[in-house]
Amino acid sequence: MRTPRHPAVCALLAAAAVAACQDREPLAPARPQMQSGIAATADPTSLAALGKAIFFDATLSANGNQSCASCHAPEVGWTGPTAAVNAAGTVYEGSIPGRFGNRKPPSSAYATPSPVFHLALDKKDALFVGGNFWDGRATGDRLGSPAAEQALGPFLNPAEQALATPADVVNRICAGPYAALFVDAWGPDICATANVAEAYDAVGLSVAAFEGSPESNAFSSKYDLYRAGAVALSHEERLGLNLFRGKGKCGACHTLDDEAALFTDFTFDNLGIPGNPENPWYGMPANPDGAAWIDPGLAGFLMSSVDYQALAEENRGKHKVPTLRNVDRRPDPGFVKAYGHNGYFKSLEGIVHFYNTRDVTPTCPGPYTEVQALAANCWPAPEVAANVNTAELGNLHLTPSQEQAIVAFLRTLSDGYQQ
Repeated sequence: MRTPRHPAVCALLAAAAVAACQDREPLAPARPQMQSGIAATADPTSLAALGKAIFFDATLSANGNQSCASCHAPEVGWTGPTAAVNAAGTVYEGSIPGRFGNRKPPSSAYATPSPVFHLALDKKDALFVGGNFWDGRATGDRLGSPAAEQALGPFLNPAEQALATPADVVNRICAGPYAALFVDAWGPDICATANVAEAYDAVGLSVAAFEGSPESNAFSSKYDLYRAGAVALSHEERLGLNLFRGKGKCGACHTLDDEAALFTDFTFDNLGIPGNPENPWYGMPANPDGAAWIDPGLAGFLMSSVDYQALAEENRGKHKVPTLRNVDRRPDPGFVKAYGHNGYFKSLEGIVHFYNTRDVTPTCPGPYTEVQALAANCWPAPEVAANVNTAELGNLHLTPSQEQAIVAFLRTLSDGYQQ
């Protein structure tokens, strides 16, 4: 949704935030360098190989049982790999049994082009753009890479990999089977005790190198081959593409006409998604609000920022626009995936129908699941009622066959397509 400019923007522009409102370029260095002067000495391929070793290393967790890939697995498009979890609360259990966070894992693929978090201004709109995590809090301000800063978060999150300090991560890497890769990539002093802070940043930059590699950002879908003129889309897929660009308004945020066709503009939006009644976070001791908890989305991060606090309320309930690449990638047709920041939707058909009919179907009388809502022909009330995007979804007048055509097109976005 393109939110009207808030008067507080003018005050921000008059202060230090003016620098943050300028357009930033995505990270694209071949050899990352930290402010300390420590730079990667490896070529990009070797740095990506190191990042991959870290990404799949389950020993980098409190109980040695959870890696980045535990929540971002390649066979499901670099997101949650367990159908039973996706079919219910969608939030994955951390390394410590019984601990859960509050949101589903987004895809780690196609995240590296996200620019440094900033406020973008034009004549009509004031939009936050970039960063990583659903709420943008991995801004990229410090390392120049939102993906690198995001990669560092789960290691120390008590609800995820749950290690206590950066030193715990670094020491395990430096004593582990790929320690030589780490030293070769970042120099002979990287494992020195005095360099723990720099070494921890190097971990994030290495993971980001893997996440930006062709293994992760493969661009090998049927749609990519179609763009290259190597295959044809079916009649239904072509219709879906045209609806995606036109009547369905999907391309307004899930942009596809730029050179890369990343299917996201890296902005934030409140789609009016209901709360997921099966979210385990409602019962976590770390959640003081219990069942009354409401996800603040972007506003939760903005409240922690001196520069942007004044804009928090008008961004309540907004979450990062995800890429749609690999949105249907799954190991078998019966595998359940989940969609939305809280995994409320369990099918492409369901979420497309929601986009089409949210504002013209009755409101469910309670916290229905997607299955219950579809059966009753209703939708629960939005988790956050303010700021809901009514310009690009809610009453699109799509027929059932047009909805299905959009779904058919979305299924052309899975990497690894074989002719």
